[in-house]
Amino acid sequence: MAQILDGLKISKEIKTEIRYDVEKIVEGKRRPPHLVAILVGQNGASIAYVNNKIKDCREVGFKSSLVKFPSTVSEAELLEKINELNLSKDVDGFIVQLPLPPQIDQEKIIMAIDPRKDVDGFHPENFGKMALEMDTFLPATPFGILTLLERYQIDTKGKHCVIIGRSRIVGKPMSILMGRKDFPGNSTVTLTHSYTPHIEEFTKNADIVITALGDPNFLKGDMIKQGAIVIDVGITRIEDQSDKGYKLVGDVDFESCKEIAGAITPVPGGVGPMTRAMLMKNTLLAYKTSVYND
Repeated sequence: MAQILDGLKISKEIKTEIRYDVEKIVEGKRRPPHLVAILVGQNGASIAYVNNKIKDCREVGFKSSLVKFPSTVSEAELLEKINELNLSKDVDGFIVQLPLPPQIDQEKIIMAIDPRKDVDGFHPENFGKMALEMDTFLPATPFGILTLLERYQIDTKGKHCVIIGRSRIVGKPMSILMGRKDFPGNSTVTLTHSYTPHIEEFTKNADIVITALGDPNFLKGDMIKQGAIVIDVGITRIEDQSDKGYKLVGDVDFESCKEIAGAITPVPGGVGPMTRAMLMKNTLLAYKTSVYND
């Protein structure tokens, strides 16, 4: 039976550490870190994510602000707000919740964010620094996975790591980070995606499988080798007969994989809480490195 990599437990530990840091800051008569979230439209999942981030801020002692725009907002209005936040000495980091409506050029929005306040780690300057193994903000989900591997002391050196999915948010950065000269890292990385034929030929030989597809129960127990480490980033709402009317399901067929894997993340309670905790960690880092707090 696989060891469960409990992201909920580890994220709580990290938030407690951050809260302790913030208490010391406030005791020193300085303002707490301030995170701003920009929410465009009424996407249910986006609203839930942002509300959770606000709750996290409250738990660690951050100041948080929510800026809401209707889905009809113009690109110019959104860029104006971003510029205002870039210049604000009271704001340490901010996020623009994705996806954005079709009239907004997502790339233009990401490029407009000051890299020093880009706590999502999406700006090309931060991505480039990450690729070159320079100090920077890491994208929150990959950062969360690394931290989970580190806290559970999962050996990654010389291991074969297969990543399923090549998104800029998870797959691509994860492939870079697992191959870096550090712990966790020093793995031999294979990046697979929707055009990779016979993915199971790769996953069956992998010591570590990280899947970020958004395809419910894609990875079955017969697709992994005995003792493999399985990290499930996927999360999809599936209709069921519960009071909520849905349940959350990952990319991994948990029941079949937990019998084979050496360690596995659950959904929910695995990577998701770690992503949110790392957003808090990046905001604290932004605060500590801010020119306004020298």
